[in-house]
Amino acid sequence: MLALLLFILLSRQGEVASSLDDGREFAYHGFAGANLTLDGLATILPGGLLALTNFTYQTKAHAFHPSPMHFLTKTTSVARSFSTSFVFAIVSGYDGLSDHGLAFVVAPTTDFSTANAGQYLGLLNATNGTASHPILAVELDTILTPEFRDINSNHVGIDVNSLVSRQARPAGYYDDAAGGGAFRNLSLNSREPMQLWVDYDGVSKQLNVTLAPVHVPKPKNPLLSEAVDLSTLMAADAMYAGFSASSGVVFTHHYVLGWSFGLDGPAPPLDLSRLPALPRLGPKPRSKVLDVVLPLATASLVAAALATTFFFVWRRRRFAEVREDWEDEFGPHRYAYKDLHRATDGFRERNLLGVGGFGRVYKGVLSPSNLEIAVKRVSHDSRQGVREFVAEVVSIGRLRHRNLVQLLGYCRRKDELLLVYDCMSNGSLEKHLHDPHMPAIFWPERYSIVKGVASGLLYLHEDWEKVVVHRDIKASNVLLDEQMNGHLGDFGLARLYDHGTDAQTTHVVGTMGYLAPELVRTGKATPLTDVFAFGVFLLEVACGRRPIERGEHDNRVVLVDWVLEHHRGGSILEAVDPRLMGKFDLEEAILVLKLGLLCTHPLPNARPGMRKVMQYLEGDQPTPDLPPTYVSYAMMALMQIEGFDSYVMSTSSSTSPTVASIGAVSCGSSATVLAEGR
Repeated sequence: MLALLLFILLSRQGEVASSLDDGREFAYHGFAGANLTLDGLATILPGGLLALTNFTYQTKAHAFHPSPMHFLTKTTSVARSFSTSFVFAIVSGYDGLSDHGLAFVVAPTTDFSTANAGQYLGLLNATNGTASHPILAVELDTILTPEFRDINSNHVGIDVNSLVSRQARPAGYYDDAAGGGAFRNLSLNSREPMQLWVDYDGVSKQLNVTLAPVHVPKPKNPLLSEAVDLSTLMAADAMYAGFSASSGVVFTHHYVLGWSFGLDGPAPPLDLSRLPALPRLGPKPRSKVLDVVLPLATASLVAAALATTFFFVWRRRRFAEVREDWEDEFGPHRYAYKDLHRATDGFRERNLLGVGGFGRVYKGVLSPSNLEIAVKRVSHDSRQGVREFVAEVVSIGRLRHRNLVQLLGYCRRKDELLLVYDCMSNGSLEKHLHDPHMPAIFWPERYSIVKGVASGLLYLHEDWEKVVVHRDIKASNVLLDEQMNGHLGDFGLARLYDHGTDAQTTHVVGTMGYLAPELVRTGKATPLTDVFAFGVFLLEVACGRRPIERGEHDNRVVLVDWVLEHHRGGSILEAVDPRLMGKFDLEEAILVLKLGLLCTHPLPNARPGMRKVMQYLEGDQPTPDLPPTYVSYAMMALMQIEGFDSYVMSTSSSTSPTVASIGAVSCGSSATVLAEGR
């Protein structure tokens, strides 16, 4: 019986990893029970899948084999031969789009705390463009980064102490089953598992990298073959092997299903039948039973011993706030936490309005004034001092316009900020446009909402003491009061700078479908990028369609291109929302559609400013005609392929002072997760 038990335990251990000759060889068929060294977003899922990233913006992740290995011979200090193989998958939330990739790494340390996310893959940062410690990496990169001289947005590269690859090739493999070993292209972000082999010959000092689909045997010809002497790279004492990845702007998961490694010989072959399965694409419903039972079960284990102590500590800390002397200058903008706690019934789930990219939003009623408010709970911005952050919260709180959601004030508690806003009773415009259970908004109300948002945007761009670039104009951020008047809200991504200065290159943030082409290319948010998003918003209101929708054969339909086709075909009125059943003002509808196309012109300087837009909407200017320079997004993509992207997307470089990062939501609206990248 004892022998049988020992056999079962040894068999179970072999399912996770096998180890021979003092750590010189190991294999993981899934990572359940594996003692990997993890940091950042990296986690091992219950099924044994190693998930390096999730839907968190601008964050990094690392996973290393826990034991260091000696890559140099003790007598001659020559790099030893080694071989590794792993199965990975890159799963994006958007077809054809993905975030920055992942990399296999050999380094003398597992501490990458100074590295950046985004295009730096969690390995380096903008300050040390080359590594301060020796690093060998094989990158699987799905974003073209010009500063690293990337060849395309789907390549495999060999990196030595730098993210500028010594050698890179488009992702693919040589098919031995085809005559002559024909080259087959692979898409790294295809959501399908693939296998990568890295082999180093210490005698010939040759590094080979081979890629193939998961069920294809290892090809005879490697994808990359580079002559490199690793003797000067490998540390004399020990090196660590593992993986690095980072998140940026697009929702992407980077998974590792299995991994094997061997020194002085080939890595053990992976048994593909024992690897964990990839999770299904899309959100998986959470079990409400687990959400209730697990916290209660955990609390019951310690309740008997700690109940009395916990009660008194909880009583003292329940309404504790973080307050410093310098906050006195902000006066009435500061709210007491206990007032917000009571207004929202202790932030109960029944008062939850939505969950956004910056925090959770709750509805509340302040007493004794009975003022309805929306309270957003956000974390402190670690990239900016808290004092400067609060100063900009208060600065934007001084915005006063009938078509802007009013920021009333803030509260600071522990490591979070609570932002307080006016509450809009009719919620967001998005649900009225796209929810089939909501009655359609009549055309006069739509036109009034469009004019109101344009008026508020003109105030932000030109009429306030500073230039405010909103950076996230869309239907879900337009909130409606009792009279169905439109109010532009959610300044969570807004940036401030002085009149007469230029915008600074910053992170690319916003929502898919509303991002101006030059913003994605240069990272500069300007009033003209707001005008682009406003143009998409105009078309969305007039057509009742989302900026990007799925068409036939699962193809994406871009709203701007769709309206442009109707315009060129002389049938632009057919683009108007069919839910209106033809009950709309013809001249106003044509104006809104043409103005939407003009505002989404690919060339920034061809777009009108918001003052000109208001003149069109007020009837002070005749309906605009599209200039002959207007091209569709399909044409822009073709021009990029042909090498004319620098002409189409050209903008001037500039700088600006500090930025603000605060959020705003209202009653009845759902906060939307936003795309953020480098």
